[in-house]
Amino acid sequence: MDRAELADFLRRGRARLDPSDVGLTPGARRRTPGLRREEVASLAGMSVDYYTRLEQCRGPRPSRQMLTALARALRLTDDERDHLFHLTGEEPPRREASCAHVRPGLLLVLDRLHDAPALVVSDCGEVLAQNAMSRALSGDVLSRPPSERNLVRRFFLDPAGRALFPPEDVPEHARRHVANLRAVAAARPDDPQPAALVAELRAASEEFARLWDEHEVAVRRSSTKRFRHPVVGLLELDCEVLLSDDHHRLVLHTARPGTESYDRLRLLRVVGLQDMTPEGAVG
Repeated sequence: MDRAELADFLRRGRARLDPSDVGLTPGARRRTPGLRREEVASLAGMSVDYYTRLEQCRGPRPSRQMLTALARALRLTDDERDHLFHLTGEEPPRREASCAHVRPGLLLVLDRLHDAPALVVSDCGEVLAQNAMSRALSGDVLSRPPSERNLVRRFFLDPAGRALFPPEDVPEHARRHVANLRAVAAARPDDPQPAALVAELRAASEEFARLWDEHEVAVRRSSTKRFRHPVVGLLELDCEVLLSDDHHRLVLHTARPGTESYDRLRLLRVVGLQDMTPEGAVG
């Protein structure tokens, strides 16, 4: 691990970003350009002390999950992400498989969506990035352990994964999850990730196994979904799913103007990130 090169790379990556580049409010005038250390730490989901030690050549070797989070926080390109891994002596993730690294351009779009819940997920259901409205709607998924960030796994194995939806809507969500995962697994037969997820869920969930055996196939696309929020109430939102070429999807939730859900979504923006949402799944 090249601590000096890593520290310099992190400092320079932080200095080139403005708060607006990552969806933050600039606030008071800054003495130096770029993001503050605490802002990078918050975006990456790590402590300020840990990040500061990395920049001061004192930190321990980051895990692969932490490197992925840093690459996302600093809006690194694929090549820059690979360089970050190499500086710590880690092999970069294979690009031909579904990857947790989200392209800076896609993150830029996500950060510009200030009034609508939006998130980036892999085609297997891994939550890779959320904007503030998404966290306000359904909780901060990236603050959970990595094993709890997959929407499909959480939906079938954790009762809290269904808490956001009206009970009568749950069966349809279950069918959509399974049908989409079957399409992904068939499209990528040599990728172990979807196959491992299917095997895990078939063994652990009778409901998933039953739906899997029905052999329904449907790629996740646009739909209308209802969410239960403990503060603003029931929201009926239009869900748009935009596909990218690296197995990532930008999921955008909007409400139709003039509806009660539109007013409640505006209220949700005011409520913001107060810790009043259930520990449910997203999308």
